[in-house]
Amino acid sequence: MSEIISGASNCLCGSVKITAKNINPNFTVCHCETCRTWGGVPFFALQCGTDVEITGNEKVKIYKSSPWASRGFCSDCGTHLFYKLDKTGEYNMPVGMFPNLKGLAMDMQYFSDQRPSYYCFSNKTKEMTKAEVESYFHH
Repeated sequence: MSEIISGASNCLCGSVKITAKNINPNFTVCHCETCRTWGGVPFFALQCGTDVEITGNEKVKIYKSSPWASRGFCSDCGTHLFYKLDKTGEYNMPVGMFPNLKGLAMDMQYFSDQRPSYYCFSNKTKEMTKAEVESYFHH
């Protein structure tokens, strides 16, 4: 098991500041169509738990993107801030928001059966298909 780390970040314009105290350095990648549409690429996500402090909440716009989660972004600059699980309140935040973290490793790829043929990663990771992800999050 990797050591839990902490990090602080902000959106591009600085209106929203984030401190996450329980970041799992084993990050995930999601290939679902929603993630790829949201950012134009797969979503590289750090699991940050619930111990997350966000200042500038008045600038955070929330979008309910699936039956089990919502996405947050800065209403001023559009920075993608998080993907938040409704049931647990756990945050997943873009890896790129925390550029100074050390020891990160790709651990899981979600919606692996929806990964387009125009890219692939050589990282050896666990993978879950769409059916597996939906079964996991709906129960």
